[in-house]
Amino acid sequence: QVQLVESGGGWVQPGGSLRLSCAASGSIFSLDLMGWYRQAPGKERQLVALIAQRGSGNYADSVKGRFTLSRDNTKNTVYLQMNSLKPEDTAVYYCYANSWNPARTFWGQGTQVTVSS
Repeated sequence: QVQLVESGGGWVQPGGSLRLSCAASGSIFSLDLMGWYRQAPGKERQLVALIAQRGSGNYADSVKGRFTLSRDNTKNTVYLQMNSLKPEDTAVYYCYANSWNPARTFWGQGTQVTVSS
């Protein structure tokens, strides 16, 4: 099994920056995609960014150009650098990972990001 542990959430003013981290442990060699989803109050969980073991990140249109997803395979950790944050970025951010053999989906516990003046 895989466990995902998130960190880095908090409060920031509009225009500020935060960096989220997600460390994976367990059957880490089975992981394919990793990344982040977010869920704002009263809204559905939405994709933020995903990255494969090799390659660059893929981003939702709402964050493209402001967020950067990176993956350190040595540390089995993904990072989400969030710049130029907006109030609409306020949400609980959930780390995501999947595997193909067997086909499984894994979620972190969530970390709160609040953007306000």
